Amino acid sequence: MNLFADLLAATQKSQAGAATATAAATDTPSVITQTGPRIQKSRRGVEVKSAREIDTMRQASRIVATVLREIIQMAAPGMTTGDLDAHAEKRIRELGAVPSFKGYHGFPASICASINNEVVHGIPSNKRVIKAGDLMKIDTGAYFDGYHGDSCVTICVGEGVPEHARTLSRVAQESLMKGLATVKAGSTLFDLAGAVQDHVEAHGFAVVEDYTGHGVGRNLHEEPSVFNYRTRELPNMKLRPGMTLAVEPILNAGSKACRTLKDRWTVVTVDGSLSAQWEHTIAVTSDGCEILTDRDF
Repeated sequence: MNLFADLLAATQKSQAGAATATAAATDTPSVITQTGPRIQKSRRGVEVKSAREIDTMRQASRIVATVLREIIQMAAPGMTTGDLDAHAEKRIRELGAVPSFKGYHGFPASICASINNEVVHGIPSNKRVIKAGDLMKIDTGAYFDGYHGDSCVTICVGEGVPEHARTLSRVAQESLMKGLATVKAGSTLFDLAGAVQDHVEAHGFAVVEDYTGHGVGRNLHEEPSVFNYRTRELPNMKLRPGMTLAVEPILNAGSKACRTLKDRWTVVTVDGSLSAQWEHTIAVTSDGCEILTDRDF
């Protein structure tokens, strides 16, 4: 199982050798600077946030939601993923935060832009032109006053998006909400995972198992791993009020199998099938959860 932390560790070790390939993909110099927040040492175990901390995360998450809402509205055929990345960085900084992703273990951009069969971690480029009919995943984060917000949307670009692609995106979003509907104090990660998996498989799609959601707060990736399928390989736990999680089901239209490209970031489906992802940062409450990255405001 290739959790995000494993990918980051591998990327960091090979960063020197990958710098030239990354620069070519993003039209940036080969030297990558740490322009995002410092990576803090993880605390032991799962953090439960105070009301003050959650309020700060609420502000960080509102910035993420604002930027994603703008990108949904502006994304159009003929633009490049580099255009969207430039807008995201500009707006995150204008709103008083810094991009969570840029410089994080060497990642060179403020968004992940993954199109069609690209699953996660696509690197934006001024050469990557968005086309009508594309299924595009945009994932971004903002670091505000010491805390992160993190969210992802799937965008059906322009006219001519195949109906099966729209269905895949819809089911991915529904599965996220099905999972969140189980969340409350005393529920478990298995409850969330089972709700996601059942909805996905009922529609004939596959849950990607190589990448999971995660805790989020002072660090972009914290414990626990928030999985989207039934497993005994990862620890289950009861949820407590004040836990803050990034829940992010990733669905493939075909096989769940994925592979990483030579840029050492972009993950694609092995069989070339489409992939969709939706993600929210949430705070667990006594009787449910608050969606901190809710875009309906």
